[in-house]
Amino acid sequence: MTFLRPLLLRSLILRSALCLLLWFGCWNTATEPSQALSDEQALVVDVWRLVNEAYVDPDFQGVPWRKLRQKALEKSIQSRADAYNAIDAMLAPLQDPYTRLLRPEAYSQLEAATKGSVSGVGLQLALQPETAQVVVIAPVEDSPAADAGLDDGTQIVSINGEATTLLGLEGSAALLRGTPGSTVHLEVISPSGVARSLDLERRPVDLRPVRSRRIRAGEHTLGYLRISQFSETVPDAVAEALTDLQAKAIEGLVLDLRNNSGGLVTAGLAVADDLLAGSVIVETQDRNGISERRQANPDSIYNGPMVTLINGGTASASEILAGALQDDQRSPLIGAQSFGKGEIQTMMALGDGSGLAITVARYLTPDGHPIQGVGLSPNQLLSTPEPKGSSMGSDEDQWLQAATSQLLLQLN
Repeated sequence: MTFLRPLLLRSLILRSALCLLLWFGCWNTATEPSQALSDEQALVVDVWRLVNEAYVDPDFQGVPWRKLRQKALEKSIQSRADAYNAIDAMLAPLQDPYTRLLRPEAYSQLEAATKGSVSGVGLQLALQPETAQVVVIAPVEDSPAADAGLDDGTQIVSINGEATTLLGLEGSAALLRGTPGSTVHLEVISPSGVARSLDLERRPVDLRPVRSRRIRAGEHTLGYLRISQFSETVPDAVAEALTDLQAKAIEGLVLDLRNNSGGLVTAGLAVADDLLAGSVIVETQDRNGISERRQANPDSIYNGPMVTLINGGTASASEILAGALQDDQRSPLIGAQSFGKGEIQTMMALGDGSGLAITVARYLTPDGHPIQGVGLSPNQLLSTPEPKGSSMGSDEDQWLQAATSQLLLQLN
């Protein structure tokens, strides 16, 4: 997910699809010349126009997009709720779960999450387009969801009795968030097919997206850096952590991107700048077929040996970073196949407290490998049981032990 303050949207897309990702702001689009439109109808028209100008597929995957505008306006739109429902119906034929309207509460919660704070159960979700099933990308560490053992790949069947196939991605996420101390009822199916029914108590979730420590491995001193999501605070926190680790004379670095479902792409690019000296980070392709390659800054904070841990919860911005490190041969990837989210969204505030997310570009790794629906293949696939919960990143973490062993091979 990404955020944009659109000034001249079409021009910005041509200049850099990545620049669309991460600005907050307002869009005051002119409405149709007709003065007969109510404010609610004008909102529907504005959303149609924004999607018409920015959506990654100019042919709209064969969907009669122009007709959908008229069809939406034929409905009775007397209230803001009517407008929201009309927009939902207009966007549904695209079958793109990431191009969507966020009602004011959901948009506000999303903004809070990008700043590193949220109250809920701590689940990062995705939607399987083929089945419309909401699944867990990863639980947030030390969250109610993590404590309950909801692993990546778990299907969320219903929330408070409402089927997630009807709620959709944003509706499901909105129901999971709420006042600390309140409870939410879930029906889930584990990756192994076991059905569960559970109640989780919502609480403030400390996202704490950056953690680091020094590791002693025989005669060697190594650094461990874990990034659990890319929020606004992450680039500064990573720079500080890398500087601190190098002050402790580390000889190599384990970068842990497991269960990092993404976040602000610009934050991921800033971290890539810290690790890649002038190398290509990512290639984006916009709706006009124009490709643009984003290169890292010529100077980096850390340029020593490193390995990177990934798993099925590694998605979006974290896949951009991991793919760049792998293609540049800067770092081998160790772990399991990543999630495979290779599309970029821009987020726009609509002026009434709601927001609009639009898929505006697709990205490839520097060597031209697609990510969407495929993911990244690790250089070393780990077959040992994947650590969960608080064991991840601990001395008992067997995947971390494997990464440390691989790093020591680079040093010896």
